[in-house]
Amino acid sequence: MAEMKDILVPDIGDFDGVEVIEIMVAAGDSINVEDPIVSLESDKAAMEIPSPFAGTVKEIKVDLGDKVSEGSLLITVEASESSAAAEETAPAKEPETAAPETTAPAPAPATPAPAPTAKPASPRPSPTASIRINEEGFKKAHASPSVRKFARELGADLSQMSGSGNKGRILKEDVKVWVKQALSQGSGGGLGVEPMPEIDFSEFGDIEIQELTRINKLTGKFLHRNWVTVPHVTQFDEADITELEAFRKQLNEENQKDGIRVTVLAFLMKALVSALKEFPRFNSSLDHTGENLILKQYVNIGVAMDTPDGLVVPVIRECDRKSLIELAQELVETSHRARNKKLSPVDMQGGCISISSLGGIGGTSFTPIVNAPEVAILGVSRSVMKPVYKDGEFVPRLMLPLSLSYDHRVIDGADGARFTSYLSRVLSDTRRLLL
Repeated sequence: MAEMKDILVPDIGDFDGVEVIEIMVAAGDSINVEDPIVSLESDKAAMEIPSPFAGTVKEIKVDLGDKVSEGSLLITVEASESSAAAEETAPAKEPETAAPETTAPAPAPATPAPAPTAKPASPRPSPTASIRINEEGFKKAHASPSVRKFARELGADLSQMSGSGNKGRILKEDVKVWVKQALSQGSGGGLGVEPMPEIDFSEFGDIEIQELTRINKLTGKFLHRNWVTVPHVTQFDEADITELEAFRKQLNEENQKDGIRVTVLAFLMKALVSALKEFPRFNSSLDHTGENLILKQYVNIGVAMDTPDGLVVPVIRECDRKSLIELAQELVETSHRARNKKLSPVDMQGGCISISSLGGIGGTSFTPIVNAPEVAILGVSRSVMKPVYKDGEFVPRLMLPLSLSYDHRVIDGADGARFTSYLSRVLSDTRRLLL
């Protein structure tokens, strides 16, 4: 006769208040002895808690993010008689930890499995077997032991992946997506090239080792992925913002008492709203198969911001529903939160197109990297006064350099040129922002 059993956190060593980062079962699931039920993570290691008996999950007693310790109740299970008997005879198993990577082979099951009907002549190679795994990066990757094992079986390098789970944790779905991309592009993570050689630079002189910030590391992974998976094209253009700049200064004088300061960036966002409505293909994303285009009916714009710890791209939402002043105020607030590390992962999701502005630093043009799954990004350099031939004579005009990078799978060169030409017209005549 089945009986109800509580599964508690076993002896997990000298840890207290460990976070629940993954729940691997749901009410109604049938589980076997040693099946992982939850994954816990401390500051030093990740560990999976196995079930001590088989049965049916009746109730989950914890939520993601909960802090548990030895003896905390995890789930209740309706256990079978055979499971209860096995529990009395089977030795307790310590929870698996994330490190080290190599573990001892599992003991043979009590009941021998039937012999296979056919045995292959040789093991079938993994479809990603030619990919070189960065062992050090693999060990440091933010993933549970089961995901690590899954990645090992597929020959997938966790160090090259971006996690979609809680706190950037790599899930099995992330591994599957990465493998699909690697297969569609060929082995070697889409490049098939030899890794960079390991060099001892201290042989040539004194050196200092400076660890990259967490933002640097994450940004590097995202940019590397986007660069090797998106066929980039960059279109360059200029916009005459002489009248816009005069109007901007007038607005700032009028709103000085309220502490409102409108930047060129706010005008760019309004211009992009107008351009995305005119060219809806730029407000889209390819689905995960790469065979369907998802056209978005909203306008959220990402704005690249330089912080002491590295580059972040928070998203300003519903830009098509906000006034120029509202966008200017939100840009100031978002920039303040970015510098003070107050941005959450949600703040950097859901963008339609991004802006990378280097106008406050300098330069004449550059090639920004598309922030996939977006299909375009607008780069802006420092405006400069130039002689422009107009009405039979050269006159000084303030020109703003534009650099539009786009995904050539979605946007062709003609549309890229039309988009920047439209932007230039809108920025040159602010009245067009009202259309």
